[in-house]
Parts: sequence; C-alpha cells; structure tokens
Amino acid sequence: MSARRQFVKPSTPPNSEINVTPLVDVVLVLLIIFMVLTPLLEKDIEVRIPETEEVPPPPDDTPDTQLIVKLDPSGAFSINTEPVSEADYVGKLKRMLSAKKKEDRIVFFVADDKANYGKLVAAFDGAKQAGAFVLGMATEDIPAAAPGAPAPGTPGEVPAAPAPVPTP
Repeated sequence: MSARRQFVKPSTPPNSEINVTPLVDVVLVLLIIFMVLTPLLEKDIEVRIPETEEVPPPPDDTPDTQLIVKLDPSGAFSINTEPVSEADYVGKLKRMLSAKKKEDRIVFFVADDKANYGKLVAAFDGAKQAGAFVLGMATEDIPAAAPGAPAPGTPGEVPAAPAPVPTP
C-alpha cells in the first residue's frame, strides 16, 4: 500500500491581521498595577537642614586709599565721590595710581543700570592707560568715601569692596 498525502483545506482563509485583544488585556493590567502603586510611591522625604549660625565678618583689611570709579546715568565719572571730567579722568587716575605699588593698583567700578555701556568700556580703558593692575566690577553700589574718611555707620572703617578680578 502506498502512502498518499492528503491535504486538508482550512475552513476559513488565513487571517493576516494582528489580534489586539491580548495586547489590550496586558496594557489594562499594567495600567491598573501602575494606578495602584503610584500613590504608594509618593512618600515625603524628610530632609534635615543644618541650622544657620552667625559668622563674624572677616577683618577689614581694605586699604584706606581704595579707588572707586562711579559712572552715573548721564555718563559723568566720579572717583571716590569726587566728580571728574572725561578729559581729566585718565590724568587724575594716573596721579592717584602712581603713588601705589603695582600690586596695589586696584580700581573698582560701579556703573548705574542706565549708564552707557560704551562709557563704561572707555572708563576701563582709561584705567588701564593710567596704570591700573587690577580692575574690579561691583554689581551693587559701594558707599565710597574719600580716602581715609570713615564710611557712613562704621566709625573709622572704609567699606569692603568686592574681590578684584585680575586683567590680562
């Protein structure tokens, strides 16, 4: 007897579409799991912040001959509260800086928010021409006093200026 091959014809044609029903079931189960677990994960984390303590300010070793150049909104210069014309600015600054050692030739600048940026750059250039070794820029107004005079509210002290930034 010879073996014959028999082919069975399927009753329905093959389906080429993806059955999404099991996928939807799995996604719904995951959604339920996340909905149940999410509130459990939201716990407060206790953070201990160290208590603040008052630290005395460092001793004021600012020299009495500190130079502060202010630029007001109109573009006028003043050195240690003394108004200076633009033409005399470099000469006066040169005379004041020539009496100091090179390392002590520090000039701080305070410009008003409405001051012309070009004038500020000109003040920087003038200070470098006058022989300034370090240029510092203050973001807040420094209550400058004349050299050797006490600052308002502090008997016998000149206010501390911000840390200088050396220029190349």
